[in-house]
Amino acid sequence: MLAEHKATAFEKRPRVLIVGAGLGGLTLALLLERAGVPYEIFERAAVVKPLAPLFRQLGIYDEFTSAGMVYNKVMMHDENLNLEHIMDFSPTPDMGGDPGYIIARPALYEILSRRIPQEKVHMSKRVLTLKEREDCIRIECSDNTIYEGDILVGADGAYSGVRQGLYRTLKKEGKLPSSDDVPLPYNTISLVGQTHPLDPEEFPELKEPTCIFNNMNGAGTPFTWVTFTTKDKTICWMVVQHLDKFTSKEHDNFRNSEWGPEAAEAMCSEVRHFPIPNGGRPTTLGALIDLTPSGLISKVTLEEKVFDTWFAGRAVLLGDFESFGRCWSYKCNARRAMPSQLDQHFTRITDKGGNRARFQGIQS
Repeated sequence: MLAEHKATAFEKRPRVLIVGAGLGGLTLALLLERAGVPYEIFERAAVVKPLAPLFRQLGIYDEFTSAGMVYNKVMMHDENLNLEHIMDFSPTPDMGGDPGYIIARPALYEILSRRIPQEKVHMSKRVLTLKEREDCIRIECSDNTIYEGDILVGADGAYSGVRQGLYRTLKKEGKLPSSDDVPLPYNTISLVGQTHPLDPEEFPELKEPTCIFNNMNGAGTPFTWVTFTTKDKTICWMVVQHLDKFTSKEHDNFRNSEWGPEAAEAMCSEVRHFPIPNGGRPTTLGALIDLTPSGLISKVTLEEKVFDTWFAGRAVLLGDFESFGRCWSYKCNARRAMPSQLDQHFTRITDKGGNRARFQGIQS
């Protein structure tokens, strides 16, 4: 059972169970922490590897901008590194009040996780089942532990166990739309990595005060690849393989439930000859791959399914936080609530009927 919170201010506030300790789950947790709403986080992995107005609300804006690097443009090249187009983002501050920033995923994760009390984060907790009661919702983990709360948030990625459990229940009750009762498709495979800190003399783009973002499009091939610099003198890189109905079936056994280097070796070999600009001193992607720690190379799937059902009863699915930062990590695009929206409503939800009314308010 969750520890009882003795503070009087919490007596009428819901207990929130967050499944998933990724960027979205931690962002919601930090918002709840600042609002005084009790919560617990459950993450299936033992270790998680490593938006300006929202970051101000979270109290991390200064740290975020310090760790990030301003980017003003994206340079679009063909597969021979001929510059085809420049996407200019320099007017962004005039339009939105803040410039765009590039930050490595591990750095952002570290900023968020430092502010979450560690006793509220339970690692190696794979949620197997969820069961809703009149007065609570219960989850059971693979280690046979059971937890109860007032609201369950699925922040556990494209293949969300919370979503699957919720959909099984709704299907049994005849309430699941047919559009949501289909296998989750994916159209791309992504290989991502981040080098260790590099010598700017060898990689001249690291000398620049703003992020150098390059995008290369292969003609007649199913690949697109990207490199961009970070404030830590590292280079993040990504290769996207666009799948058709045949190659999608070939990759059907691969899923992104666990990020890691074990699934990436073959793809690294396949793409290492791809050229990159390197500040006028062209080299290949293989040079970056060789300078990337194996633990910072991952192969992941990119889903594009849009779900119609994102809440029911006491369960709600968190929108894909990482869709804000597609240059670094990809997951499913889903019609779901975002962390800041849920935080605003959790402080006022006290019963199951209130959940439905508040969640419908977000949807509208």
